[in-house]
Amino acid sequence: MDAIDFPVLDGLFQHLPLPLVLFERRSGGGVANDRFADVFLPSQLNGPELHRLAHGSAGAWQPVKLRRRDGRDVMTCAKAIAVPNGVLVVFDEATGSMLIQENERLRGRVTELENVSATDPLTGAWNRSELERMVNVEASRAVRSGQPVTLLLLDIDHFKRVNDTHGHLTGDAVLKEFVGRVRERMRDTDSLFRWGGEEFVVLATSVGCRGGAVLAESLRRCIAAMPFSEVGRITASLGVAEYAAGESADRWLQRTDRALYAAKTAGRNRIHVDRQGSSDRHAQRGGAGVLRLYWLEAYESGDPTIDAEHRELFELGNALIAAAIEQQPQPGAWREARHSMLAHLAQHFRDEEVLLDQSGYARLSEHRRVHAELLRRAHELSAAVDGGDATPSHLVNFLVNDVIALHLLRTDRDFHLHLQSERGRGAVRGIPSRGTFIARLH
Repeated sequence: MDAIDFPVLDGLFQHLPLPLVLFERRSGGGVANDRFADVFLPSQLNGPELHRLAHGSAGAWQPVKLRRRDGRDVMTCAKAIAVPNGVLVVFDEATGSMLIQENERLRGRVTELENVSATDPLTGAWNRSELERMVNVEASRAVRSGQPVTLLLLDIDHFKRVNDTHGHLTGDAVLKEFVGRVRERMRDTDSLFRWGGEEFVVLATSVGCRGGAVLAESLRRCIAAMPFSEVGRITASLGVAEYAAGESADRWLQRTDRALYAAKTAGRNRIHVDRQGSSDRHAQRGGAGVLRLYWLEAYESGDPTIDAEHRELFELGNALIAAAIEQQPQPGAWREARHSMLAHLAQHFRDEEVLLDQSGYARLSEHRRVHAELLRRAHELSAAVDGGDATPSHLVNFLVNDVIALHLLRTDRDFHLHLQSERGRGAVRGIPSRGTFIARLH
């Protein structure tokens, strides 16, 4: 690959002081920037670790082992970003010698790069490519976590009349105002995508078809309630479909599209709900397990990054529980689940501390000390398991009870209130009782 056919990358690729590798979609070959070549052995470009990242799920920071030029194997974190004609893999080489502030600034540049490649330039909503990626990610997450996820497909009624009567520039203004109204009623954990033309998709996590119907009706009313600034009253039709375990992402999207078609043929300015889905099945099965963590909307802090990382910790906690139970027949699964949990926990604590620092949280120093102690204890228990001085259950109990149940859902409540107050959210949701959440794994 002789050139990088992406304007934003062109100015960042060689000069961004983070190791980068860009994989070209057609050939599958990779090219490294100067920083990667300075730090790591270039022979790893075609190795299994990097190709696993390039062809896996984009979006999350993942642990990866690489060999440095001095021959040492090191663990680092990497993130795959889908870009036109390829995949960009970003490596975080942060060590004690690299200031946290600088690392966060660089990660901010990476986030900007992701946003440019994944958003619709007119409305600012995520684009169709990002939707197609995310429906696969969320379908897999729903299967792993036992949590529902629902799609809402929105179509502006008679939008062609707007363009024909008022012109395409006015039509563009209507699309922007439409997106603004939808965002007013979405939760921070939901995602909005432009499917094409005047069609948009809301991806609602931890919500089944019933909750999706409530959200859809709220959106329909909000859109119809007030005239649009340039064209007057506009309405929308909405189709709702919850993911059903075992179906493909394409099949899920098709069901949502059929639900939208049913709403439009029934007269427009209404919703239609496809009642298939896995939430009822999950609920019936929920009492049979030894221990399982279930994410509830009431656990949300209101910050999308923190809430996404908290949900990921719930999933990693469930994977760790399952791996600990099956540790003897599958030791590899236990090691992988443990490593993923500890790596994500460390990254989450760093991200949370940066957010709290930026928001002026008064108890940040105390919170940071708690994080350090939890990480120290987790690694201490992990080493004790390796040395035979503790069982996997000891580590699982600590991570599930002390870290997730007591810290994430009790200690973090204080900064949840702080963040919600900072954003002027008004009424604050309470955190439910943890009495039924904490359990022991024997």
